[in-house]
Amino acid sequence: MRVRWYGQSAFGLAAGDDSVFIDPFGDMAAARGRGMTWTYPAITGATADLLLVTHEHGDHNAVHMVTGVKQTVRSSAGTTDTQFGPVVGIASEHDAVAGTKRGANVIYVFEMGGLRLCHMGDFGQAGLRPEQKEAIGKVDLLFIPVGGMATIDGGAAAELVELLDPSWVVPMHYRTPAISFLEPLDGFLAAVKGEVVALDRSTFDTADVAAEGGRIIAIPAPPT
Repeated sequence: MRVRWYGQSAFGLAAGDDSVFIDPFGDMAAARGRGMTWTYPAITGATADLLLVTHEHGDHNAVHMVTGVKQTVRSSAGTTDTQFGPVVGIASEHDAVAGTKRGANVIYVFEMGGLRLCHMGDFGQAGLRPEQKEAIGKVDLLFIPVGGMATIDGGAAAELVELLDPSWVVPMHYRTPAISFLEPLDGFLAAVKGEVVALDRSTFDTADVAAEGGRIIAIPAPPT
């Protein structure tokens, strides 16, 4: 599985000839106009067979940034048949007050390249409800927000990692030199259990960052 981080929660995934893109962001001038730092490079040249959007916020739903898309699953809970097999969208909330502050969020779970992937989107609940955990099931590769404010923070994210017990964990949606309004990665790294692999690039292959029966916390370099 080839993973490319574009910043925030945007990822391009590829296995063989199959490709998925999750949560593309677009022009973030409005955020900069409110005094926020956002200097991730614009998404250019991105293509995918399948496009997933976890919720309808501008840093996650810029579907026009990805070309060649054959199928889009947009902010939809339920099970959708795709060329890769079923994509399960699990209803959740963007906050800890039943979605009344920041609205709905969808957790996506699907299989690709022999791995079961889970992208948590902007998960903000205090914890997973039992039926959500059951729907997620066994996870090999987990993408999880750790930056607090609009989502769970590093400590809560580490607890979720223990609950779901994936082989690979990729933190997302946190403060980097390119973004100012979230908490940094430190709190998550202090709390999570696993081997931390800090990469010098924004892409990696799971075959090259091997879990070998343990757990890898893979940290792609912020794209520049």
